[in-house]
This record gives sequence, structure tokens and C-alpha cells, in this order.
Amino acid sequence: MSVPRWYALALAERGVKEAPGAGDNPTVQSYYKDAGHPEVKHDSVPWCAAFVGAMLTRAGLKPSGSLAARSYLSWGVKLEAPRQGCIVVLKRGKGWQGHVTFFDREENGLLVCLGGNQSDKVCFATYRKSLVLGFRWASS
Repeated sequence: MSVPRWYALALAERGVKEAPGAGDNPTVQSYYKDAGHPEVKHDSVPWCAAFVGAMLTRAGLKPSGSLAARSYLSWGVKLEAPRQGCIVVLKRGKGWQGHVTFFDREENGLLVCLGGNQSDKVCFATYRKSLVLGFRWASS
């Protein structure tokens, strides 16, 4: 089974990092632009949803239109179980806060996900299943 186009594009971005100090990485800035938010100029602004939105846009899909991670809870269609490349929306912090990333696999009872703004870069990170708010897949 092949991976969805948006996830293949995300995989190709591995290693992109925020610029150190006051600098801004133009690649991270392009994620905001491609996600529909060219007004954001600094990579210090949380960019997980910008990364997801950019990958969807580059794959020819319409993203949520928001830079709020939880906006993806109403995007596409709900999945009861994750599949490679699906969007994972996770709890983070208080109430409205969250994190959005792409599911890769399950390993040792944890979700291994590829996303942006994970340790200030595009990389794999692991998450507990108890943090999951939803799994989403493109409806088209």
C-alpha cells in the first residue's frame, strides 16, 4: 500500500528546523504561506498546523484554514483507528491548545508521528494514545 501524497511530501521535509535566535527559516515561513497564512513572518510562532496545512495544500487538498491544531478535528472524515499518513490531533496544555501531526506507526504502545514544530523541527516523535483527540483522513 502506498502512502498518501500529503504524507510523502511531509516525509521529504524531515530535518527542517527553526532558525536559531532571532532568525527565521524561509522553509518554515513557506509552510505558513502555503497553509494560507502569509502574514505570519516568524518561525517562533507555533507551526504544527501550518506544516500540516502546507502538506495538504501541496498535495492539492484544502487544509482547515486555521493555525489552531484543534481545527483539524472538523477536517476531512473521522477514523476510528489510525492509518499511515492520517492526521492526529492531540491534547496539549489547557483547553483550546493542541498539537497536530501525521501518524506513521505504533511502536511499544506509543504512536510514532511525523510533524512540524516537534522539538522545533520536522521529525518523528512519540505520543501516548491517551492524548489523542481524533484521527482524520481526507474526505475527497
